[in-house]
Amino acid sequence: MSMGRSAGVVAVVLLLACWCGPAQAFRPFDGTDAAVADLHQIEIELGPVEYLRDGAQRTLFAPSTVFNYGFTPGWEGVIEGRVAHALSGRGVLGAGLIDAGAFLKGVLREGALQDKAGPSVATEFGILLPGIRDDHGIGASIAGVLSQRWGWGMIHLNAAASLTRQQHPDLFLDAIIEGPYAWTVRPVAELFYDRDFAATATRSALVGAIWQVKDDVAVDFGLRGARSGDHTAGEIRLGITIAFSAR
Repeated sequence: MSMGRSAGVVAVVLLLACWCGPAQAFRPFDGTDAAVADLHQIEIELGPVEYLRDGAQRTLFAPSTVFNYGFTPGWEGVIEGRVAHALSGRGVLGAGLIDAGAFLKGVLREGALQDKAGPSVATEFGILLPGIRDDHGIGASIAGVLSQRWGWGMIHLNAAASLTRQQHPDLFLDAIIEGPYAWTVRPVAELFYDRDFAATATRSALVGAIWQVKDDVAVDFGLRGARSGDHTAGEIRLGITIAFSAR
């Protein structure tokens, strides 16, 4: 995808922000929360331009996109993917589609994130789709999510098992902490551990912030550092989440 076309995608998404609908931003994390889009609501999580340094590899993501649609009460469909522009390192330079997937996410127990007592519990499962010029093969994943909200902030815990596109078992454990929900700009942090049993383990930490511009628009920023095997990685994430009714 050309940079001109990427800019066009960003412009269209920004125009959509005029529709109303509450959006609980869940960028810039790798994990998720125990909430789903409302019935007939579309949420778009967009990273217009993001940068990753992974060992000797330098990659620009433009864009990173997640589409969520509430197709029935308590359940949403999710489609995601990233257009990666390899800038340097091994492999073929240029653009390709990576991290593509199609999932179903449902709330198993309504709780704090649904304005009810106790923790919210959700599940997410689906297919890891093949990419373009990379991410060959098909995989699958299933995850459990627990979220709780207090006056001082929120915690979200994720545990996921998957079969990678290379047909390897993988385990993902994740913890997210957010500042007070009532704050317009709330600090956030994330820690995760990912173990590909045919390769290496990755340990990652992210710090950032979410600015709730209005009910249906949120802007996020995150800095992530990670170590995988014998090399380190650093990533800059910047994005926007919007929501609107499809009715």
